[in-house]
Amino acid sequence: MSPLLLAVLAAGAVGAVALTLIAAGSGRIRVMDRWHDAPATSTRDRELGAPASTRLLAPVVGGLTRLARRASPGGYRERLARTLVLGGNPGGASVDQVLALKLLGLASGIVWVPLVVVGLRWTGGLALFAVAVCWGVAIAAPDVVLGRAADARRHAIAVQLPDVLDLLVISVEAGLGFEQALERTTAAVPGPLSDEFRRMLGETRIGSSRAEALRAMEGRCDVAEVRTFVLAMLQADTFGVSVARLLRSQADEMRVRRRLRAQAQAQRAPVKMLFPLVFCIFPSIFVVILGPALIQLSGAFGQA
Repeated sequence: MSPLLLAVLAAGAVGAVALTLIAAGSGRIRVMDRWHDAPATSTRDRELGAPASTRLLAPVVGGLTRLARRASPGGYRERLARTLVLGGNPGGASVDQVLALKLLGLASGIVWVPLVVVGLRWTGGLALFAVAVCWGVAIAAPDVVLGRAADARRHAIAVQLPDVLDLLVISVEAGLGFEQALERTTAAVPGPLSDEFRRMLGETRIGSSRAEALRAMEGRCDVAEVRTFVLAMLQADTFGVSVARLLRSQADEMRVRRRLRAQAQAQRAPVKMLFPLVFCIFPSIFVVILGPALIQLSGAFGQA
């Protein structure tokens, strides 16, 4: 069997396990009963009702998860769990599944070498560079995806907070209590911040104090604006400040912060445009402008 075929088969196996991990995290793989979608009555029925691909790859996925759990460095699991919380647990992924994906990326080095050397027929430094880039991307991809998800969620929370506070001000000034105003606001405004407020209300209903629930929400969001709001609410509960007046001042302040954030992003736009401008647009312009002149100069020198 040729090395290229072996590499393709290995890549297919790694991809199948990775897709199984992703599908298991996102909930797309469901255990169904084999009798007309009736509820399974035993563990054996549930296992037999699972897809064949899931039953075949389940031992492999379990072994990868256990191996990744043992091979992960100290403290990395805690940092990864924190990133999952900040990202809103995208796709329903768990820490073990992300570790297994990173382990698959680490093991994918045996695939990139024959694919680059035999399939693309690259040699020397170019082949080494291509293998290193592909291998690095495969290893770092889960961390990059989770980091981008956490950043996007924090940005969405910071942008949504002024609108939520405006609705809270209207509801509280209309005579509703803080919890009732939160319920109406979260029902009217979907988004990650509303999800966090609903979770905070659920924690207060099961026995947590408002201060504890607010601190837990601030830890899950990790946004400066939410931290300021939580501190203000805690001070209002401590000193007996009017909630309506506090919410109005907080809404005004968060609106100013959102405008300043938008202005800062607009000021960073020229710096971000510099790279494509210099390396993509300018060379094309130079080719269009200087190309005919260079052709004429080369023809003149050839005739001379």
